Amino acid sequence: MADAATEEMVLNMGPQHPSTHGVLRLELITDGEIVREVIPHIGYLHRCFEKHAESLTYQQTIPFTDRMDYLASMNNSHIWTMGVERMMGIDKDIPKRIEYIRVLVCELNRIASHLIAIGTYGIDIGAFTPFLWCFRDREHIMGMLEWASGSRMLYNYIWVGGLFYDLPVGFEERCREFVEYFKPKLVELNGLLTDNQIFISRTANVGVLPMDVAINYGCSGPMLRGSGLKWDLRRIDGYSVYPELDFEVPIGTGKMGTVGDCWDRYKVRVDEIEQSLRIVEQCLDRLQKELKRTPDFDPRAKMPRKITPKPQDYYVRGEGAKGELGFYFIADPAGRSEVPFRVKSRGPSFCNLSVLPALAKGVMIADLIAIIGSIDFVLGEVDR
Repeated sequence: MADAATEEMVLNMGPQHPSTHGVLRLELITDGEIVREVIPHIGYLHRCFEKHAESLTYQQTIPFTDRMDYLASMNNSHIWTMGVERMMGIDKDIPKRIEYIRVLVCELNRIASHLIAIGTYGIDIGAFTPFLWCFRDREHIMGMLEWASGSRMLYNYIWVGGLFYDLPVGFEERCREFVEYFKPKLVELNGLLTDNQIFISRTANVGVLPMDVAINYGCSGPMLRGSGLKWDLRRIDGYSVYPELDFEVPIGTGKMGTVGDCWDRYKVRVDEIEQSLRIVEQCLDRLQKELKRTPDFDPRAKMPRKITPKPQDYYVRGEGAKGELGFYFIADPAGRSEVPFRVKSRGPSFCNLSVLPALAKGVMIADLIAIIGSIDFVLGEVDR
């Protein structure tokens, strides 16, 4: 039987397969249950973002940033507006209350994004209950962000120079109630999934991503930190008010297997939820004690009437929910137009997904599902 002839077979996983987390087609070259090669085929969810940015003003493009990583839209618009404000030279003039509100809503959105990653990952492995729990708790965050912005998913809330609205009256109190409600729920989720022996067996020592490989492929976010590198742009670049906040940067430790395996990437996201809760609490403290709402506070007071940066090339980056989200701007060479000459987007999901063929060589098809789920990509950001 050892000399029995084998034949490779080509299988299509997607573009409508439930474990591909969106419209992604994976062409698998298999030898029985063993995956010899994975060839990703993308482009099914093209958002035309960069083309939109060439024909709209900087302010008008913000709703289109929301549609890239649509699970963490606040982070996208925050990084975009931060780049435009720096090009205009008004980044130091933004009131502290606005900066703290921006960080508050971004961290709430990061928690919501990670809850989707954890819940869908559980259902990929075969655990249905964590999926329901994560979506139940995410619903509270969606309700609060809808209350603040008027939208559940695509917010258009953070604008160049300010915010669309100030926080509604009572928002801080409701947000604090959510934090107190959610902390014990996170402990329950850890008991159900993180320490589940079946889940550990499916994820530990599977899809190991060494640190040097992660760096060479341009991985970032939980993908890179899961491989053991403490690299978080909120700390490295210290943008907005993050330098004033106290939080840790979780990394993969190899506690259940090898550093950089699927379990480590999952655990980094769980730990990041805890750190985001710390950040939210600190923002609420500042907003309720030192940066209180006043009747004359106008969140649009610093918004420029016309956004025409000087001729320049500028790259801005920030820590999105999936990793380093960057925008490379080429302003109008004449310095007169409100429409950028060119905008290039650096989506973290695109770089993180590119390492999949290297991770999937020689694994079982069932393990490939675990690897895909541990990457946590969004196709709107991959295709842009």
